[in-house]
Amino acid sequence: MNIKKYLDDFLEDMELERGRSQKTIENYQYYLKRFFDEEKILSPSNITEDKIRAFRLFLNRAQAGKGVSLRTRNYHLIALRMFLKYLAKRNVISLSAEKVELARVPDRDIDIPAADDLTRLLSTPNRDTLQGIRDRALLELLFSTGLRVGELVKLNRDSVDLKRDEFSVRGKGGKIRLVFLSQDAKDALSQYNKKRPDVNEALFVGIQKKVGGRTGRLTTRQIERLVKRYAIKAGIANKVTPHTLRHLFATDLLTNGADIRSVQALLGHSSITTTQIYTHMTDRQLREVHKSFHSKKKK
Repeated sequence: MNIKKYLDDFLEDMELERGRSQKTIENYQYYLKRFFDEEKILSPSNITEDKIRAFRLFLNRAQAGKGVSLRTRNYHLIALRMFLKYLAKRNVISLSAEKVELARVPDRDIDIPAADDLTRLLSTPNRDTLQGIRDRALLELLFSTGLRVGELVKLNRDSVDLKRDEFSVRGKGGKIRLVFLSQDAKDALSQYNKKRPDVNEALFVGIQKKVGGRTGRLTTRQIERLVKRYAIKAGIANKVTPHTLRHLFATDLLTNGADIRSVQALLGHSSITTTQIYTHMTDRQLREVHKSFHSKKKK
């Protein structure tokens, strides 16, 4: 079979057997086709270490000046690794996936707002208006659960069990995990549900402008703008996104003594390596501990 047929089979395998999202499949198709086209790959046996090296040089030289990060360039190689593992599973002769090395990526430095900033953000929505009540519930839910914004927009009213203070969510790769509600999030959601005049099944919807008007599920982009607007109103200098609240959720747990494996499960990370970025952030507090307690003069 030619390389196109193997690629089509691989993408089908990702969808049916691995449960990957359509967006992920599209990205993998783009990365792999780019490699095949650039290096004139016609069959699995054409994939060699020399061709991969040439492709890495192409990416470095073609993309470096276009604002494309080293991390993004690595995604091409991650896709190729997955493809080669698939070929090996089917006993197709090709290069070993272990031969594909990723470029070393520096640890990400996430700029996290301070605790006081978070308190101001959560208290900024006007609780005397339906929109403010909805927005407070949305912000409290993001911080309480660490949900991705893509997970949040899919929630329906009956998704969240306010009696049990917990509910299941389907995350990346179709994996289901359990998330939990804080008392503040539970109270805010309860108030929002009581005040809503609409019958839409979605948990978070637009506010009706007139009696009998139609409401629709809030989109990812609308929620991103909403969070940004409240961050500016709260006077927070850092860039704040829905994902920032996910970061705050994780660092809050670790700062208060949670173990990293538990945080990994609550975030829905498939690899502990992804979660470990937060340990670097909480380790910064050790500097303050050191300054406060080390080498103090005895009285």
